[in-house]
Amino acid sequence: MNIIKATKRTISTGAKISKLRSDGFIPAILYGGKENNINISLKKMSLQELIKTETFMSNVVNLEIDGSAEKVLPKDIAYDPVSDEPIHIDFIRIIKGSRLILEIPVKFINSEKSPGLKKGGVLNIVRRKVKLKCPAENIPNEIIIDLNNTEINTSFKISSVKLPENVTPTITDRDFVIATVVAPTVLVEPEKTEEATAEGEVKTEGAEGAEGAEGTEEGKDKSAKPSDDKTKAATEKGKGTKASDAATDDKSKSSTKKETKKK
Repeated sequence: MNIIKATKRTISTGAKISKLRSDGFIPAILYGGKENNINISLKKMSLQELIKTETFMSNVVNLEIDGSAEKVLPKDIAYDPVSDEPIHIDFIRIIKGSRLILEIPVKFINSEKSPGLKKGGVLNIVRRKVKLKCPAENIPNEIIIDLNNTEINTSFKISSVKLPENVTPTITDRDFVIATVVAPTVLVEPEKTEEATAEGEVKTEGAEGAEGAEGTEEGKDKSAKPSDDKTKAATEKGKGTKASDAATDDKSKSSTKKETKKK
């Protein structure tokens, strides 16, 4: 069991607490049970590595305050949003006979002895922590799952895990899955068949033929332009001829009228 040394803290103002942190200490509080809350401070250097472990929040520790020790459990840690350094810790007293709800980390062992993983299978972890209801005197540090002799499609449910006495999961309405060993997912590009290749070649030839036909049409349009111009000229000329014919007819009608009057 880990031992954490602490000293009682009397300062509580913001400026003094900031000074405490800059001096390498973490302010904390101990509460729970019938005793009064105690403000304490801890040396950051002695806690940095311990806080980083996955089991810190589920491990009972001996908190030694000015020489007097008692069993406590880390309940909450506050972190600086910029530096991500711990700036405050809450500890709760372990009261004999009480039950606590904790998130216990899951640890997998003997992965090198799993035939399923050796064949290329993958360990799919559904839950890295499991919430358990534990008596204060019997809190497990971690949940152990043994991968020895496991094949692909093996499923680990909470019912297959051996829990300490009087320790029960908070989820009781179903036998939930913690992890599975599954086959690897590999995306294989389908090979081109001869039929598909032949179709591709036919499409290409057709496309080239279409381009050739398009070129021919363009050629027709270009060659048709001069004859179109000639036709247009002939049409204009015809219009001119019709106009002159109409003028001649008008003159003839006029002279005929004059001759009739003379008579």
